Amino acid sequence: MAMYRTEERGHPHSAGYRLFFKNEAGHYISPFHDIPLKVDSKENLFNMIVEVPRWTNAKMEIATEEPLNPIKQDIKDGKLRYVANIFPHKGYIWNYGALPQTWEDPHRKDKSTDCCGDDDPIDVCEIGSKVLSRGEVIHVKILGVLALIDQGETDWKLIAINVNDPEASKFHDIDDIKKYKPGYLEATLNWFRFYKVPEGKPENQFAFNGEFKNKAFALEVIKSTHECWKALLMKKCDAGAINCTNVQVCDSPFHCTQEEAKSLVESVSSSVSKASNEEEQVWHFLGK
Repeated sequence: MAMYRTEERGHPHSAGYRLFFKNEAGHYISPFHDIPLKVDSKENLFNMIVEVPRWTNAKMEIATEEPLNPIKQDIKDGKLRYVANIFPHKGYIWNYGALPQTWEDPHRKDKSTDCCGDDDPIDVCEIGSKVLSRGEVIHVKILGVLALIDQGETDWKLIAINVNDPEASKFHDIDDIKKYKPGYLEATLNWFRFYKVPEGKPENQFAFNGEFKNKAFALEVIKSTHECWKALLMKKCDAGAINCTNVQVCDSPFHCTQEEAKSLVESVSSSVSKASNEEEQVWHFLGK
């Protein structure tokens, strides 16, 4: 049986849509703060929260500024956000999500990129063969990391594989992707380089000239973002607009009871917004 369950409120493709999380006992939790980062004491086994299934376009994300941090669709300039289909790709080219209990601190300059964090949990691109579901919590092993620089902020992109993938045993580090999934890293780099161009924005930039760093480097990045998250939950740094309400981090000043968590969820209307149609699917050809 799955350790975590989800509960939808509102309609998908609407501003009011929220996907809340429950633990095995059926109590509401925050996926950002209450799901452990690591599965057990093994060095390279982490929980990943799936926000966006592969080949879909809606830009879904953990709502870091809302109580219990449900998944919602991002909105920009009053419109729901969808990523463009840039030939030859359809939507996101991996299962995309985040590691819980991590935070890229916007006030802390990263030594290796010389840029501050983007104020979010660390992102993950899961490269396994299965298309996963929004809100799934899976176990992944980390293979490497890419350092995207987004409007002057460090936005790490971890590369990982579901441990239950049929081919997971072949993958141990970044070079195994080059060997067993040739072209995938190059496609990933290009996807992140160009995905905002159809919106009229410039190409994205990368630290390390777009080089993917290996597993050892990635694990250090995760460790650092986990320490930043701990400081956040213990009120040892400026949280800004981040909502730190949690149910299971008992020594955190932001801890709340199960009853309080339930009333927070119940205060969110389940049918506020009318669903809009999904964005029209078109190809974008970015010829040079």
